[in-house]
Amino acid sequence: MRGPGFSFEVEHALEGTLGRAGIIRTPHGDIRTPAFTPVGTKATVKATLPESMRDLGAQVILANAYHLYLQPGPDIVDEAGGLAAFMGWDGPTITDSGGFQVLSLGVGFKKILAMDAKTVRSDDVIAEGKDRLAHVDDDGVTFKSHIDGSMHRFTPEVSMQVQHQIGADIMFAFDECTTLMNTREYQELSVARTQAWAQRCVAEHGRLTEVRRHRPYQALFAVVQGAQYEDLRRRSARGLGALDVDGFGIGGALEKDRLGTIVRWVCEELPEDKPRHLLGIGDPRDVFVAVESGADTFDCVAPSRNARNGTVYHPSRRFHLTNGRYRRDFAPIDDTCDCYTCANYTRAYVHHLFRAKEMLAATLATIHNERYIVRLIDGIRDSIIQGTFAEFRDEVLGRERSG
Repeated sequence: MRGPGFSFEVEHALEGTLGRAGIIRTPHGDIRTPAFTPVGTKATVKATLPESMRDLGAQVILANAYHLYLQPGPDIVDEAGGLAAFMGWDGPTITDSGGFQVLSLGVGFKKILAMDAKTVRSDDVIAEGKDRLAHVDDDGVTFKSHIDGSMHRFTPEVSMQVQHQIGADIMFAFDECTTLMNTREYQELSVARTQAWAQRCVAEHGRLTEVRRHRPYQALFAVVQGAQYEDLRRRSARGLGALDVDGFGIGGALEKDRLGTIVRWVCEELPEDKPRHLLGIGDPRDVFVAVESGADTFDCVAPSRNARNGTVYHPSRRFHLTNGRYRRDFAPIDDTCDCYTCANYTRAYVHHLFRAKEMLAATLATIHNERYIVRLIDGIRDSIIQGTFAEFRDEVLGRERSG
């Protein structure tokens, strides 16, 4: 279902790999790929202004349908004119479906997707000390609000209704995100369930697109699951690839040391003329691997979360600005960085802000970390276009190893 205002074009191929550089066109602007998508879970990238995100080069922001459904409510976002207008962001936006929250609420693992598949096999696994807040069946998910304990029900149709009201340029079909600890048998059932849910999302998306002609077209991406199993990943990709959708997400828990292999399985099966978004990946080493394997866009909470905890990015390493050694360090966080923070403030000052528990500490550190990742992936895109990807990759990763 290609709607007006949305398209994808591959402009450059990375020879010998599945990597490419291209452009996603949306009603709120273009996204040049590969691209990093900062996460603004509740319609804000924590501790920063939308203007700051635009100034540091962010092209698109991802918000979470589950959280916006609970607060403030999708009807309020709709009444405001949609997500971009509501949050004062003049660029493209994405919402995830809430499927990941089924995992994090259901088994209590929060943001941990890179798990050890060798530790345990159980379909009843739950993190120690956590309560199961979500229950999955073939029709949808019943879950308890983490805010007030009220009960709610998400089905594929409800997810589409919520996301249409939120109004992002790109939204994801409702899927079940499993853990690597689930049994093979459950993973098979889950792939089939995700396929069935995606088909229902396509139907409801088509209906709502007709009903809501007064709003810009919203693209629908289906999410490939299958955990660490090649046949299931390929089966999921082939099944979803046959649907009338605008693009694809690559989701689920991944074995970190097999990230590139799993992404390649999926991208070998997906249509070449539609974009592929890898959910929840932002580590520089992982990004290089994912790009070579065919992913176009990425999102991750790590840059902003690490920043709020005092961890900042540097070409040779990551370091904790709260450490006493930075008390009299009057250099910028990274003297090669062109972000607002590095241009105007020192490590000593940001260290002081963290130690004094000033809110500005999180703002300045977040601006730097988000700019670091955005600039890195901009560099990857430029290297694909210029034919220097391998040299750029080796240079970046070599600095990390030497640091």
